[in-house]
Amino acid sequence: MEYALETTSLDALQADCLIIGVYQDQQLTDSAASLPESTRNVISKVLARGDNKGAIGTTLLINALPDSGIERVLLAGLGEHKALTGKNFRKALQAVFASLKKSQIKTVTCTLADVDVINGDRQWKTRQIIEIVNDTAYQFTAYKSNKDLDFTIEKISITAPTSELTQAQLGLSQGTAIADGINLTKLLGDLPGNICTPTYLAEQAIELGSQYDKLSINVLEEADMEQLGMGALLSVSRGSRQPAKLITLDYQGGDKNAKPIVLIGKGLTFDAGGISLKPGLGMDEMKYDMCGGATVLGTLKAAAEMKLPLNIIGLIPASENLPDGDANKPGDVLISMSGKTIEVLNTDAEGRLLLCDTLTYAERFNPDVVIDMATLTGACLVALGRVPSGLLGNNDELCNALLAAGEVANDSLWRLPLWEEYQEQLKSNFADLANIGGKDAGTITAACFLSHFAEKFNWAHLDIAGTAWRTGQNKGATGRPVPLLTQYLLNRAYG
Repeated sequence: MEYALETTSLDALQADCLIIGVYQDQQLTDSAASLPESTRNVISKVLARGDNKGAIGTTLLINALPDSGIERVLLAGLGEHKALTGKNFRKALQAVFASLKKSQIKTVTCTLADVDVINGDRQWKTRQIIEIVNDTAYQFTAYKSNKDLDFTIEKISITAPTSELTQAQLGLSQGTAIADGINLTKLLGDLPGNICTPTYLAEQAIELGSQYDKLSINVLEEADMEQLGMGALLSVSRGSRQPAKLITLDYQGGDKNAKPIVLIGKGLTFDAGGISLKPGLGMDEMKYDMCGGATVLGTLKAAAEMKLPLNIIGLIPASENLPDGDANKPGDVLISMSGKTIEVLNTDAEGRLLLCDTLTYAERFNPDVVIDMATLTGACLVALGRVPSGLLGNNDELCNALLAAGEVANDSLWRLPLWEEYQEQLKSNFADLANIGGKDAGTITAACFLSHFAEKFNWAHLDIAGTAWRTGQNKGATGRPVPLLTQYLLNRAYG
């Protein structure tokens, strides 16, 4: 997909399709005033029929515009004639580009960055258009014989007045970088588990590192992790023929002595539950248990592409969790890298075993903050559905910064408590900690477990079990929380 900015006045524009906004009172957006009079007259006649009421999420395509360089106009409903919320702006965009699927249109000019959005400037609106187009256009065809795409548009031009061109250009560059990061995250998530193994993830990290001068990659093998005493992490891979990997991505874009932001992503490339075997129905979706790791790769790609003036460390503990004669058993006691012992009560609570040793490993980077993300608990899906990701942490300033970034990026979070009372559920008669806390408050007790390994730094945990992928007919990775994390990094870099 090619993206560009369009500064040509609409009365001189040549376009296959022009997107114009219309409100419920049948008033067009201000940008329509520069359309040729003949084109405005056609639009007015169509609106007078009442075929489009201007409601949010509605569209109407006008296919014939005589005596115009614009071949088609797509009217996008914007609702009440007032500034839109960010969510409604994105809802309108989603409807617009979904309606253009399977069309014969190759180039589109979009004027919707001219629409008034509450707290949304030209930069933000331009970026959102690119993100929504990217999400609509993405299609996983790697293993399909028929690779015909539903979305065949080749170029999107976004209008911008010369007075706001600098803002628009920044939104364009940020939007394309974030879209590229989201695409990488989606692709890795959608790959099947027999292709996307821990070794494959490591290879993709090495390939990514070769593309950017400021990004270096290091991969620890099982022998390296054994020397470090990572007994919790290594216990997960014992039931698999695929060796575990601990992947480090080191982006040095900031001052040499500046403390890094550490991002940790669970990279479980397939989760059958181990000895505590999952039900067969829906188990295919457990290829998405590595979406936290894919998010780290996507976020580092976006950061490197934007050349952010930050130091960022990405850590991806990658493994499979399968049943085998050497796999973890309920009742086993593990010794973590920190020295804390863990009683395994359920082998399907393996993500926290990967993360706890990785959190301890993160100490060596002297981090400013540590943020981990993981498809960790089904309980998070029960509690919050598929709208926000869960947020827990030991530092209010960090958690508030993530919540604020989520609001701007429309990649929302909801904070859950990390109270001392919940720690009682993790007590074990045979070890320092149990790896599960019972049926109650599963998302919170999982974070409570991790908190024992994050005591030496400011830490936040994102549970993305409900948001990392879509299920059902539209099954596929979402690319979340790449938008959230890149917005957090942008805020850290530029205030």
